[in-house]
Amino acid sequence: QVQLVESGGGLVQAGGSLRLSCAASGRTFSSYAMGWFRQAPGKEREFVARISSAGGRTGYAESVKGRFTISRDNAKNTGYLQMNSLKPEDTAVYYCAADVILSRLSTEADYWGQGTQVTVSS
Repeated sequence: QVQLVESGGGLVQAGGSLRLSCAASGRTFSSYAMGWFRQAPGKEREFVARISSAGGRTGYAESVKGRFTISRDNAKNTGYLQMNSLKPEDTAVYYCAADVILSRLSTEADYWGQGTQVTVSS
């Protein structure tokens, strides 16, 4: 089992920045790939970004490429999502997720956090 807890969400103006954190506990965090997803009201959950277990490979949704950066610090059992140039359409609940298979993290994952709200005002 891996427990994931997100933090760092909040209200920000368009053009601003936020950094989300995902603190992991339980099984060895460094064994798992990690990803971020988001779900806006009335919409389906969508993939945002993913990173391999050692951090060497990353992937992003087209909608956030160039604005968001995923990273991780395995020594701290924590993953991050740096979000810059935020837009109102980035408003959503953001979830971190973990899975042993990186490719699964485009659509699903074995472990999920509870989510953190990000609201971008225009």
